[in-house]
Amino acid sequence: MKPLPLNFYQKSTLELAKSLLGCLLVKETDEGTAAGYIVETEAYMGPEDRAAHSFGNRRTKRTEIMFHEPGLVYTYQMHTHTLVNVVSGAIEKPEAVLIRAIEPKVGIDLMQRRRNLPNLINLTNGPGKLSKALGITMEDYGHSFITPPLYIASGIIPADISTSPRIGIENTGEAKDYPWRFFIEGNPYVSRTRKKQSF
Repeated sequence: MKPLPLNFYQKSTLELAKSLLGCLLVKETDEGTAAGYIVETEAYMGPEDRAAHSFGNRRTKRTEIMFHEPGLVYTYQMHTHTLVNVVSGAIEKPEAVLIRAIEPKVGIDLMQRRRNLPNLINLTNGPGKLSKALGITMEDYGHSFITPPLYIASGIIPADISTSPRIGIENTGEAKDYPWRFFIEGNPYVSRTRKKQSF
C-alpha cells in the first residue's frame, strides 16, 4: 500500500470525488494498520455551495484547512463522531470531498474491536463509523494524505458508479438536490440507498 502522489488530488472536486471510489483509505496506528476501499463520497463545492462548511467563503478555525492546497486532511466533529474529508480545489478555493463509506479490506479484526461490532456490513457504512473503525481522529486534521499515518492508496477500478443528491443536508435550499454524492453501484457497504441517477 503506497500513498498516491500529490498530482492525484490536483483535479476538479467533482472529478476527485469520483476518482476516490475504489481507492484504499489507510490508517496506521500503534494498534496496527486498518484499511478499506472507498465506496461512497460527497463533493462540497465551497463558497457557492450552501451545504459546504465554507459557504460564503466562511473562514474559521474549523474550515481553515479547506483554504489550503488539495490533498490535505479535513476532519471535523459531528455530535460524537469524527468525519474525514479530502481537501480539494486550488489554494484559497475551499472545497472538499467527504468520505462516506468504505469496504473493509485490511485489519478487519482491529476494526471490529474498535467498534465492538461483529457485523461487517454495519462496520464502516457511514462516515462516523469508518473513522472510528480505522482510528481516524481530530489529530489527523491538517496532515497530508500523501504520507502516513493516514493516506490513500490505489485499489480497485469500480465497475459501475452512480450519483444522487447528498445526504443529511435538507436545510440547504437548492443545494440539497445537487447530484454530488457518488457511490459504487451495488456495493453493500454504501451508507444509504436513495433515488439515484446513472452515471
